[in-house]
Amino acid sequence: MVNDMKMFHNNRGWIEILEAFFAVMLVAVFLLIFLNSSNNDSEDFSYEVYQIQVSILREIQTNDSLRTEIASAAEPLPIGWNDSRFPANLKNKIIERTPSYLECTGKICTTTEVCSFDEVIEKDIYSHFVTITATLGEGEVYRRLNLFCWTK
Repeated sequence: MVNDMKMFHNNRGWIEILEAFFAVMLVAVFLLIFLNSSNNDSEDFSYEVYQIQVSILREIQTNDSLRTEIASAAEPLPIGWNDSRFPANLKNKIIERTPSYLECTGKICTTTEVCSFDEVIEKDIYSHFVTITATLGEGEVYRRLNLFCWTK
């Protein structure tokens, strides 16, 4: 019994060291979780807008009638959002799929030119594009549809 008491007394130091180690680890995990969640707030919104843009553009890209409208849009390119040659069905689809807290516009360009946003807006503008291909008559037509979004 005396040997058991000595054994317990010798192990008590190790138990206290383990308790201190786990306490430090618990505090470190809490701090890492807290710091990580506060840093991601600004990145989450841009990722969310990106996901919305990709969703809208993929839907347009897989819709045969919208692809044909884009491919057969009257020359010269680019065609801006407020241009009367911008396909009405395409504009309606973009407006319909845009969430209420965003404003989005589109622009149709050739695949070889720079397709930039021409308006001046004092907000962060998120841009994404997709290449649209369609067969018209004897050949294929390649166009690029840019989608520009910002918060209202």
